[in-house]
Amino acid sequence: MAPALLILLGATVILQVDLLPDKKFVLLPPVNFTIKVTGLAQVLLRWEPNPDQEQRNVKLGYRVKINAPQEEDYETRNTESKRVTILHKGFSASVQTIPWSDPSPAASSWVSADLKAPPGSPGTSIVNLTCTTNTAANNYTHLRPYQVSLHCTWLVGKDAPEDTQYFLYYRYGSRTEECQEYSKDTLKRNIACWFPRTFINSKGRDSLAVHVNGSSKHAAIKPFDQLFALHAIDRVNPPVNITVEIEGTSLYIQWEKPVSAFPVHCFDYEVKIYNTRKGYFQTEKMTANAFISVIDDISKYSIQVRAAVRSVCRAMGPWSEWSQPIYVGNDEQKPWTEWFLIVLIATICFLLLIFSLICRKCHLWTKLFPPVPAPKSNVQDFFVTTHYEKTGSNETEIEVISYVEEPGFETLEDSVF
Repeated sequence: MAPALLILLGATVILQVDLLPDKKFVLLPPVNFTIKVTGLAQVLLRWEPNPDQEQRNVKLGYRVKINAPQEEDYETRNTESKRVTILHKGFSASVQTIPWSDPSPAASSWVSADLKAPPGSPGTSIVNLTCTTNTAANNYTHLRPYQVSLHCTWLVGKDAPEDTQYFLYYRYGSRTEECQEYSKDTLKRNIACWFPRTFINSKGRDSLAVHVNGSSKHAAIKPFDQLFALHAIDRVNPPVNITVEIEGTSLYIQWEKPVSAFPVHCFDYEVKIYNTRKGYFQTEKMTANAFISVIDDISKYSIQVRAAVRSVCRAMGPWSEWSQPIYVGNDEQKPWTEWFLIVLIATICFLLLIFSLICRKCHLWTKLFPPVPAPKSNVQDFFVTTHYEKTGSNETEIEVISYVEEPGFETLEDSVF
């Protein structure tokens, strides 16, 4: 019985000793830390646990710190990490061993590695790189009903020689493509690129990596990298099949979702109704694909609709362009100059009518323009009047001729038998 008690007591003491914190337990840094380029704007960080690390019942992890080109700090239990980043400025990172669950051991020292920036003369790389994507229906296959195009533009470096030629590549996921369709400036240098079809998934969440390098006989052209979030550069199509109807004073507008891989519930819409007669517009935001508005029946209206992908389906991006305007309502509006002439003529006619009525009632015309008397003349105007008298049949006919002088003159009468 006594030996058994002694054994049990010894085991308990040993267990307690193991559970006590060991102040001499030190975490050692990882070894063989390397950084390798695995694709356009993509690197693989890899390291190994220190072989001299004392084994204890402590779970180990690693803290990785990206020093350049942009600072970033994260933790992992893996011994490798893949990062997507620009590389034309170089890349630098550090890693250390940390306790994953027990905070008592202190973290190890850091080990570092870096990639040098690629060679090239300053001022020769491109500037102002911009890219946009757009989705179109793919009529060639039912497996991929939509295809995504990519269009990029840039400016030539300020110190690039005239014979510089640039070449663009993009990477999405594991796919990398070189541009085949370029636009050129007056010196025949590539300044834009067009991919009518790409491997880009418009619903994907991966970053789009774009790399542009160049060549010249007179200088080493420095390459340039840039990362794009798809939601920020996707040019959403406007809604399609827009119909507008007027019933009395009600305006009914309906449309269908844009050409896109996203389903119907993934879109927000804005409707713009412009009153061309009154010169104002109203804008309404909604998630449905129909809208009813009250209008007047004497105006002409312009209707437009645009769309954007909702945040429930991906991060919010820019709105689409407005759809082509649809005009409804009274289309016989006269220009303001014609209306002005009509109002002016009507006003003049009204004033003339009022003036004539006043003149007639108040004899104002006679007072303003009295009659002018005829002038006196030395020449007498005679009016001859012939009278015939009969005394009976076959009797002498007497003709009387009277000479009548106008008033104010002398009168002469002669009788001729």
